[in-house]
Amino acid sequence: MTTQAIAQRRGWRVVDIVVAALIAVAGGVLFWAWSQGANLITPLTAAYAPLSGLYAGGWMIPAVLGALIIRKPGAAIFCEAVAASGELIMGSQYGLTVLISGLLQGLGAELIFAAFLYRRFNLPTAVLAGAASGLFCGLNDSFLPWGWNIAYDGTAKFLYILFCLISGAVIAGALSWLATRGLARTGALSAFASRKAGAEPAFG
Repeated sequence: MTTQAIAQRRGWRVVDIVVAALIAVAGGVLFWAWSQGANLITPLTAAYAPLSGLYAGGWMIPAVLGALIIRKPGAAIFCEAVAASGELIMGSQYGLTVLISGLLQGLGAELIFAAFLYRRFNLPTAVLAGAASGLFCGLNDSFLPWGWNIAYDGTAKFLYILFCLISGAVIAGALSWLATRGLARTGALSAFASRKAGAEPAFG
């Protein structure tokens, strides 16, 4: 493939921007709802607060789903950041920190797809992208000044980060991969390289 052909394949089209924006807007609604749900699980994690990391994966779905569908550089960061902006506009209980979280979580997923040169979108890649997004989420919450669990001891921080990583891998990674396959089978992704996702091998 020539350099020009690669540039054209990776360049964003209008349809890419529109669909990425739709994914991000839907993600913003999901973020807001997921944040409300976080209040409901508080009694469940009262015994050991780091377990809340197992719930975090929902906040990373737009990054992985957007990248799996659009398959262009920047899709993960774009979808996650815009989704975070949408949550902020709707009234996030976390304030402006959601924007930083969105950028970092999107970056985590983006780095994985970039590592494979935006050529692999199978189940392992999706799971790794979700896990990387979860890792960045856990690090953000545990070590940056605005992190809500910055007061945890070292063991609690490690376990929280691990739980975020697992949650990202399963909820944002595996479920987004399944969702992409399902959408492809309906024909909804006919304008994208992901249109054949429904028939792609999980580990190919």
